[in-house]
Amino acid sequence: MATLHFVIGGARSGKSAFAEGLALEKAGANPITYVATAEIFDDEMAERVALHQQRRGPNWHLVEAPVNLAGAIASADTPNSVLLIDCLSVWVTNLLVKDMDIDAASANLLAALQQASGTIVLVASETGLGIVPDNRLSRRFRDANGRLNQALAADAHEVFFVVAGIASKIKSSA
Repeated sequence: MATLHFVIGGARSGKSAFAEGLALEKAGANPITYVATAEIFDDEMAERVALHQQRRGPNWHLVEAPVNLAGAIASADTPNSVLLIDCLSVWVTNLLVKDMDIDAASANLLAALQQASGTIVLVASETGLGIVPDNRLSRRFRDANGRLNQALAADAHEVFFVVAGIASKIKSSA
Protein backbone atom coordinates (compact mmCIF):
# COMPACT_ATOMS: atom_id res chain seq x y z
CA MET A 1 0.00 0.00 0.00
CA ALA A 2 1.08 3.56 -0.65
CA THR A 3 2.34 5.76 2.13
CA LEU A 4 -0.59 8.12 2.74
CA HIS A 5 -0.34 11.59 4.25
CA PHE A 6 -3.72 13.25 4.84
CA VAL A 7 -3.94 17.04 5.23
CA ILE A 8 -7.25 18.44 6.43
CA GLY A 9 -8.39 21.91 7.43
CA GLY A 10 -10.94 24.61 6.85
CA ALA A 11 -11.32 26.81 3.80
CA ARG A 12 -8.29 29.07 3.25
CA SER A 13 -6.51 27.47 6.22
CA GLY A 14 -3.21 26.97 4.39
CA LYS A 15 -3.69 23.23 3.89
CA SER A 16 -2.74 23.24 0.19
CA ALA A 17 0.49 25.17 0.76
CA PHE A 18 1.39 22.85 3.64
CA ALA A 19 0.60 19.78 1.50
CA GLU A 20 2.77 21.10 -1.34
CA GLY A 21 5.70 21.51 1.06
CA LEU A 22 5.11 18.03 2.45
CA ALA A 23 5.05 16.56 -1.07
CA LEU A 24 8.33 18.32 -1.91
CA GLU A 25 9.89 16.96 1.29
CA LYS A 26 8.75 13.41 0.55
CA ALA A 27 9.74 13.55 -3.13
CA GLY A 28 13.41 14.38 -2.71
CA ALA A 29 14.73 14.08 -6.27
CA ASN A 30 11.64 12.25 -7.52
CA PRO A 31 9.06 14.05 -9.66
CA ILE A 32 5.74 15.11 -8.18
CA THR A 33 2.37 14.68 -9.85
CA TYR A 34 -0.30 17.19 -8.84
CA VAL A 35 -3.73 15.59 -9.25
CA ALA A 36 -6.23 18.44 -9.53
CA THR A 37 -9.92 17.83 -8.95
CA ALA A 38 -11.15 21.37 -9.57
CA GLU A 39 -12.90 22.41 -12.74
CA ILE A 40 -12.75 26.05 -13.77
CA PHE A 41 -16.24 27.47 -14.18
CA ASP A 42 -15.67 31.15 -13.44
CA ASP A 43 -13.02 33.87 -13.09
CA GLU A 44 -12.70 33.43 -9.33
CA MET A 45 -11.85 29.75 -9.70
CA ALA A 46 -9.44 30.55 -12.52
CA GLU A 47 -7.62 32.97 -10.19
CA ARG A 48 -7.42 30.35 -7.42
CA VAL A 49 -5.99 27.77 -9.83
CA ALA A 50 -3.47 30.30 -11.16
CA LEU A 51 -2.25 31.04 -7.62
CA HIS A 52 -1.75 27.34 -6.94
CA GLN A 53 0.12 26.92 -10.23
CA GLN A 54 2.43 29.88 -9.50
CA ARG A 55 3.22 28.52 -6.06
CA ARG A 56 4.11 25.07 -7.42
CA GLY A 57 6.22 26.17 -10.35
CA PRO A 58 6.88 24.38 -13.63
CA ASN A 59 8.49 21.19 -12.26
CA TRP A 60 5.25 19.59 -11.17
CA HIS A 61 3.40 17.28 -13.53
CA LEU A 62 -0.34 18.02 -13.71
CA VAL A 63 -3.12 15.44 -14.00
CA GLU A 64 -6.70 16.69 -14.04
CA ALA A 65 -9.18 14.30 -12.43
CA PRO A 66 -12.43 16.03 -11.56
CA VAL A 67 -14.30 12.70 -11.39
CA ASN A 68 -12.11 9.66 -12.18
CA LEU A 69 -9.71 9.99 -9.29
CA ALA A 70 -9.15 6.25 -8.90
CA GLY A 71 -8.11 6.04 -12.57
CA ALA A 72 -5.74 9.00 -12.22
CA ILE A 73 -4.05 7.37 -9.23
CA ALA A 74 -3.69 4.04 -11.03
CA SER A 75 -2.18 5.79 -14.07
CA ALA A 76 0.27 8.04 -12.21
CA ASP A 77 1.38 5.74 -9.38
CA THR A 78 4.77 4.02 -9.33
CA PRO A 79 6.84 2.81 -6.36
CA ASN A 80 8.89 6.04 -6.46
CA SER A 81 6.09 8.44 -7.33
CA VAL A 82 4.79 11.24 -5.17
CA LEU A 83 1.21 12.30 -5.87
CA LEU A 84 -0.52 15.30 -4.35
CA ILE A 85 -4.30 15.11 -4.64
CA ASP A 86 -6.00 18.45 -4.05
CA CYS A 87 -8.87 18.60 -3.12
CA LEU A 88 -11.02 15.64 -2.17
CA SER A 89 -13.86 17.88 -0.98
CA VAL A 90 -13.99 19.50 -4.41
CA TRP A 91 -14.06 15.98 -5.86
CA VAL A 92 -17.06 15.08 -3.66
CA THR A 93 -18.77 18.26 -4.87
CA ASN A 94 -18.11 17.27 -8.49
CA LEU A 95 -19.72 13.89 -7.90
CA LEU A 96 -22.77 15.48 -6.24
CA VAL A 97 -23.26 18.05 -8.98
CA LYS A 98 -23.02 15.32 -11.65
CA ASP A 99 -25.45 13.14 -9.63
CA MET A 100 -22.95 10.28 -9.47
CA ASP A 101 -22.81 7.43 -6.97
CA ILE A 102 -20.58 8.89 -4.24
CA ASP A 103 -20.40 5.67 -2.22
CA ALA A 104 -19.19 3.67 -5.23
CA ALA A 105 -16.71 6.38 -6.28
CA SER A 106 -15.38 6.62 -2.71
CA ALA A 107 -14.98 2.84 -2.54
CA ASN A 108 -13.08 2.92 -5.85
CA LEU A 109 -10.85 5.71 -4.54
CA LEU A 110 -10.07 3.84 -1.32
CA ALA A 111 -9.29 0.68 -3.30
CA ALA A 112 -6.98 2.62 -5.63
CA LEU A 113 -5.14 4.05 -2.63
CA GLN A 114 -4.74 0.56 -1.13
CA GLN A 115 -3.36 -0.76 -4.44
CA ALA A 116 -0.97 2.16 -4.96
CA SER A 117 2.71 1.78 -4.14
CA GLY A 118 4.12 5.32 -4.03
CA THR A 119 3.67 8.25 -1.67
CA ILE A 120 0.36 10.10 -1.77
CA VAL A 121 -0.50 13.37 -0.08
CA LEU A 122 -4.26 13.93 0.14
CA VAL A 123 -5.95 17.28 0.85
CA ALA A 124 -9.54 17.76 2.03
CA SER A 125 -11.65 20.36 3.75
CA GLU A 126 -13.00 19.77 7.23
CA THR A 127 -16.70 20.57 6.96
CA GLY A 128 -18.06 19.02 10.13
CA LEU A 129 -17.15 21.74 12.61
CA GLY A 130 -19.90 24.20 11.71
CA ILE A 131 -23.65 24.33 12.02
CA VAL A 132 -25.96 21.82 10.37
CA PRO A 133 -26.59 23.05 6.81
CA ASP A 134 -30.10 24.30 6.09
CA ASN A 135 -30.60 22.47 2.78
CA ARG A 136 -30.54 18.86 1.62
CA LEU A 137 -27.71 19.23 -0.95
CA SER A 138 -25.39 20.86 1.58
CA ARG A 139 -26.19 18.17 4.16
CA ARG A 140 -25.49 15.45 1.59
CA PHE A 141 -22.13 17.10 0.83
CA ARG A 142 -21.21 17.46 4.51
CA ASP A 143 -22.12 13.84 5.22
CA ALA A 144 -20.33 12.39 2.16
CA ASN A 145 -17.26 14.54 2.79
CA GLY A 146 -17.21 13.55 6.47
CA ARG A 147 -17.49 9.84 5.72
CA LEU A 148 -14.67 10.04 3.16
CA ASN A 149 -12.47 12.05 5.52
CA GLN A 150 -12.97 9.43 8.26
CA ALA A 151 -12.04 6.59 5.91
CA LEU A 152 -8.96 8.42 4.65
CA ALA A 153 -7.81 9.30 8.16
CA ALA A 154 -8.20 5.66 9.21
CA ASP A 155 -5.98 4.48 6.33
CA ALA A 156 -3.44 7.32 6.43
CA HIS A 157 -0.01 6.92 7.96
CA GLU A 158 -0.03 10.58 9.00
CA VAL A 159 -2.86 13.07 9.41
CA PHE A 160 -2.29 16.81 9.74
CA PHE A 161 -4.90 19.38 10.76
CA VAL A 162 -4.14 22.88 9.45
CA VAL A 163 -5.50 26.01 11.14
CA ALA A 164 -4.39 29.56 10.23
CA GLY A 165 -1.43 28.18 8.28
CA ILE A 166 -0.19 26.08 11.20
CA ALA A 167 -0.18 22.31 10.80
CA SER A 168 -0.59 19.99 13.76
CA LYS A 169 0.10 16.29 13.34
CA ILE A 170 -2.92 14.51 14.80
CA LYS A 171 -1.99 10.96 13.73
CA SER A 172 1.27 9.18 13.14
CA SER A 173 1.76 5.50 12.50
CA ALA A 174 5.38 5.72 13.61
